Amino acid sequence: MVDSKSKIAPVKSKIKILPNAPGVYKYFDSNGSILYIGKAKDLKKRVSSYFNKKHYENKKTEILVRKIWDVNVTVVPTEIDALLLENSLIKEFKPKYNINLKDDKTFPSIKITNERFPKVFSVRKTIKDGSTYYGPYTNIKLMRIVLELCKKIYPIRNCNFNLSEKNIADGKFKVCLEYQIGNCKGACEGLESEEEYLESIKGIRNILRGNLKEVKDHLKNKMGKASTIWKYEEAGKYKQKLDVLTNYQSRSTVVNPRINDVDVYNIAQNDRYAYVNYLRIARGIIIQSRNMELKKKMNESTELLLETALGDIKNSDMTTETAEIIVPIPLTISGDYTIPKVGDKKKLLELSYKNALLYMKEKTNQYEKLDPDLKKERLLSTIQKDLRLKDLPVHMECFDNSNLQGSFPVSACVVFKNAKPNKKEYRHFNIKTVEGPNDFASMYEALTRRYSRLIEQKHSLPQLIVIDGGKGQLSSSVKALKDLGIYRKVAIIGIAKRLEEIFYPEDNLPLYLDKKSETLRVIQHMRDEAHRFGITHHRNQRSKGTIASKLTEIKGIGNETAAELLRTFKSVARIKKSTLDEITKVVGPSKASIIINYYRDQS
Repeated sequence: MVDSKSKIAPVKSKIKILPNAPGVYKYFDSNGSILYIGKAKDLKKRVSSYFNKKHYENKKTEILVRKIWDVNVTVVPTEIDALLLENSLIKEFKPKYNINLKDDKTFPSIKITNERFPKVFSVRKTIKDGSTYYGPYTNIKLMRIVLELCKKIYPIRNCNFNLSEKNIADGKFKVCLEYQIGNCKGACEGLESEEEYLESIKGIRNILRGNLKEVKDHLKNKMGKASTIWKYEEAGKYKQKLDVLTNYQSRSTVVNPRINDVDVYNIAQNDRYAYVNYLRIARGIIIQSRNMELKKKMNESTELLLETALGDIKNSDMTTETAEIIVPIPLTISGDYTIPKVGDKKKLLELSYKNALLYMKEKTNQYEKLDPDLKKERLLSTIQKDLRLKDLPVHMECFDNSNLQGSFPVSACVVFKNAKPNKKEYRHFNIKTVEGPNDFASMYEALTRRYSRLIEQKHSLPQLIVIDGGKGQLSSSVKALKDLGIYRKVAIIGIAKRLEEIFYPEDNLPLYLDKKSETLRVIQHMRDEAHRFGITHHRNQRSKGTIASKLTEIKGIGNETAAELLRTFKSVARIKKSTLDEITKVVGPSKASIIINYYRDQS
């Protein structure tokens, strides 16, 4: 076995000669395979930090360092260059310990082809053929509106003819129906010059970039010239196009039109994945939107995740340099970054977060349909986090009391496993030690009986107990757990119905969960199940009690005899119809005679 110190020695000797400059570092294993690729503002400090620690932030980093046999670095001029190179190398080599990048490039983009008399249409796949792409558009309806707008204002061809100078001069093509209905100006027959056509393409590019002012100015200029030479019909057509553009602009502007040339990034994440949304803003209009999924590998920080996504998006052929970048947190890489606190830019950041959150929900639903265990794990983790629990609440129990003016008091216990009802383990308790309506004492008895039995039978205790009630019921329940010696071994909370307040022992301030949160829905489900189960049992008890009382009205018949008769005959009506011999078999000849004579005298 190779000594780890002798293995690390060559790496440490390399670190000594590393520059204090920005760059990218690659770690290799003993087989020469790349383990990890990272970027650094200062290569020497960053790389040496891996080998100077006694304790690592997580187990994966510790395992990574053990496997490193060699390091290789590339020095670059700036941090941005390091970010872009890191992103490019990760995509090329896909190292085991780096974040996995997945984006939504299956969404369509608008393509302007690289040819004489370019065409404009939507595509799903981008290829490096010299064409220009705008997008991708996550909102397909918006993309169609933009395409329709472009074609209304600038009629261009949609044919696949090779419109070379020679082909047009030789008269190889004839105008089609598109020309007849005004959707094309007949470039195939030389009815529109290349110069005029490219002017239309320039206008379309401006629309796709969000530079609507230039388009509007151009149309106004054309309209004015047509009016000057009394071509009012032509001027009217330009006026219609101007109205279409103005209407589109009024519907598309999301913030102040003075906000121009801005990129917005925000992030939503769970334990396994991070989801980054990117928006490109020009004159208050969203002209590009893109989402990206990043699979976490080593408990990466939000900062690193956001920088990784930013590098990938900037590295793509979809974006151009912008004057300003809006982000939710400070980044280590240098650049013109803004973290807005209020105003229109803050609204853009919130809009980007909503998009990231929506994308996260969509992807999470997809994964959970494929693997239901993921939903279970995520839900339990959410409950643990929301309720600040020490353990994952795989097993939860909820208690509720029922009584009618103190009579027939019962308590119900429902059991949830993996956040779902486990009806086989539901239990009800007929309260025996409490007289009159006393919810607190009833709760104490129910919990004492339930958990003393579990302890005695050496069954596992739940990770969470939910009490339907406020501070009073919770205090009684806590006393029961203390008397049993299991307080603090099991988490316990109370839920008050009126405002859905969550109470903790020894805490006067309640917790208010989001009304739409999954955690609150699970707790409400438990509470409702306990109430339903308790009420059903309570009604049965009341029904039995009312029937039994009719039998105990007979002189000489007590509660035990009445209960035995009901167990055998099921109802008073059947007892009335039974013979002396049938009743004698149940309660003996003496009491059987009393019952037969009572009903005979009544009739």
